[in-house]
Amino acid sequence: MKTFDYTIKDAIGIHARPAGLIVKKAKEFESAITMTKDGKSADLRKLMALMSLGVKCGDTVTITVEGSDEDSAASAMEQFFAETI
Repeated sequence: MKTFDYTIKDAIGIHARPAGLIVKKAKEFESAITMTKDGKSADLRKLMALMSLGVKCGDTVTITVEGSDEDSAASAMEQFFAETI
C-alpha cells in the first residue's frame, strides 16, 4: 500500500471538471485508489463519491493506492495531482 498527502491548490476545489479528470486517471490503473478527507473516504473511480467529499481549496487529502500496480499508480497520481489539481 502506498499513500501520499496533497493540499488542493485549485481555487474552486474539486468540482465537476477536476473530479472527472481524477476519475479518468484513476481508471487507468488496476489498483484501488481512494481519497480520504476528514475521516471520509471515496473510491477515485466513482465521480459522485469523490464529489461527496466536498474538497475545497487548501484542504489536505490523503490518497491511498493498493494493488498490483500500486508503485506506478501512486507515482502517476501524485504527479497528476501536482500538475492538475
